[in-house]
Amino acid sequence: MSASLSIHVFVTMVELFELAQRFSLGEIRTRTYKDRDAWWTVWLVDPLASRLVWLVAPVGWITPNLLTMGAFVLGLVAAACFAVGDYPWLVAGALVFHLSFVLDCMDGKIARLKGTGSVFGSWLDYVFDRLRVVVCAVALMAGQYAQTDNIHYLWMAGVVIFLDGFRYLNALQMGKVKNDMRRCLEAAQGEGAAPPMFVEETDAEHPVGAMGAATATDGTGAERPVVDVYGDFRTKFGAFVRLRNMLVRQRIRAHLFSGIEFQMFVFIIGPLTGWIIPVTILSAVLLTAFELLLIYKLWTATRSYSRQLAALGVTSEAQAEAVAAAAGVEPVEQVDDAEQLGTDTVARPTVRH
Repeated sequence: MSASLSIHVFVTMVELFELAQRFSLGEIRTRTYKDRDAWWTVWLVDPLASRLVWLVAPVGWITPNLLTMGAFVLGLVAAACFAVGDYPWLVAGALVFHLSFVLDCMDGKIARLKGTGSVFGSWLDYVFDRLRVVVCAVALMAGQYAQTDNIHYLWMAGVVIFLDGFRYLNALQMGKVKNDMRRCLEAAQGEGAAPPMFVEETDAEHPVGAMGAATATDGTGAERPVVDVYGDFRTKFGAFVRLRNMLVRQRIRAHLFSGIEFQMFVFIIGPLTGWIIPVTILSAVLLTAFELLLIYKLWTATRSYSRQLAALGVTSEAQAEAVAAAAGVEPVEQVDDAEQLGTDTVARPTVRH
């Protein structure tokens, strides 16, 4: 009896200690919410995910990688439901897929909250996200094909997998182009020049129209020159910039139909409504439209970049690459888009004109 009582007391003390280490809900929001996120995440995921993080954060064995694997397992369960094809199972699959995404959001929040993120964890999250989309797309569309013999469902599976892969590759390549522009502009400014910042990185809200020469203090307190490669885009699409600034105040990014909304519409809205093909087509059109807008924005930035290089005496991008290589300016890792900039990247720098 005494041994049993001792074990009970020990377990109780451990539980009390874990509760003492619990983070407040406000602290979780401050430390884990992104400055800007998809509207689906802001409205339909974060309110639940933050409370679940509050619940599990004190439990030491619940790690980001475990949550990532749990999200993938739930994705497989959703795929199994989709494969049955009947409407009740489609509803079950949609609900389980949403829970899978909630769990997938929790892994990053736990990592940011407790400082337990890792390079391998980032890889695991990326790979499992892609596999979940492939498995769920095949299961959903194959299940409907088995029910209806409509070959168009199989075409829809290919469309979903292709577009999900394309938008990720597009984001990675855009990030590389931005890093290359930053590196070459730094080298063109001469030896000892600080790495430049883009205007979009200096404040949460963006100016309407082009911006003149300026400097900014980054999150480390270092003074850095500010370059404006997106001024042409902001001048031409002033109404869009104003809408973007309004959305940012609500933590919503202007990329209103990103990969997140694409997945949620295909795997949740489509099955719930029973309009799987129409919803998939609409989602594909909207995702493609926003990706084309990002590509156009990048194209205008590269034109402005070429003009700025010319103003610094560099007549071609090939010469800029040679100057950067000769100066030994190494590429630096940056976020793919300023819309996804976190507070740990640029801590509200002070801009000086």
